[in-house]
Amino acid sequence: MNAEHQTLDHTWELPVAEPVIATVRNAAKAVVLNDGRVLLQRAHWEGQDCYFLPGGGQHPGETLGVTVRREVREETGLDVTPERLLWLREYIGANHGGAPEDHRVEAIFLCRPEGDPDKLGGHAEDDVQTGLEWVELEKVPGLNLLPHGLRPLIADLAHGESPTRYLGDLA
Repeated sequence: MNAEHQTLDHTWELPVAEPVIATVRNAAKAVVLNDGRVLLQRAHWEGQDCYFLPGGGQHPGETLGVTVRREVREETGLDVTPERLLWLREYIGANHGGAPEDHRVEAIFLCRPEGDPDKLGGHAEDDVQTGLEWVELEKVPGLNLLPHGLRPLIADLAHGESPTRYLGDLA
């Protein structure tokens, strides 16, 4: 082969982009209600002060009910009883300017506290967590609660039970 031919052959060896391997992560979140209030995590996330529902990722072999109890205990120090599934929410990052491999499915449970609801303080707080707060349900729409689509649904719990429903890809 001559040098010109080697150069042409070499140009066909373009780098191959690594494929994005997407996995779906399951999680369980809790709407913990007590005396017209909901328990929220205060957080500082992506440069903003905000609130989240307590909860987190499911471990292999763990039911979602066990996941929500474990995560709430770790993050808040509170034992809860999951009473029923309220909502099923998905988050697909690529649809909201996020990472294409970020796909989460969250089961959001209505939970009641066991024991003294004012004894809070978990041993495994999230990195972004700055505190815990019981918030009146009527005040939830005015909070920077993420995802924003949950605010009216949580506030409506002050007026009665919400039917279980699939929320879709909610940011």
